[in-house]
Amino acid sequence: QVQLADSGGGSVQAGGSLRLSCVASADIYSRFYLGWFRQAPGKEREGVATMTRYGTAYYGDSVKGRFTIARDSAKRTLYLQMNSLEPEDTAMYYCAAADDYRRFLRPPYDYAGRGQGTQVTVSS
Repeated sequence: QVQLADSGGGSVQAGGSLRLSCVASADIYSRFYLGWFRQAPGKEREGVATMTRYGTAYYGDSVKGRFTIARDSAKRTLYLQMNSLEPEDTAMYYCAAADDYRRFLRPPYDYAGRGQGTQVTVSS
């Protein structure tokens, strides 16, 4: 069972910021690549960000320059700092675990497991 607990979503106005957090179990943190994807109602999943074991970060085109992924290995926690939020960023955000970091970069965005999701709503 993949154990991921994501949190930090909320409602903000356009231009605002939020920081999402994801705490992983020790086994998951060491075995898998972690990242974020999002899904809005009626829309396809979209990869948001991920980080390789060496610390290289990758982002979806729509969030580059606005979102930053980071991690704290001592806390087994992954973060997503979201700045300059836009209404188009409104979605449920999920922390996920994958056997390959490239699963966050291209469809079908399938994962070994994910958190329960945290809602981000951006109003104009």
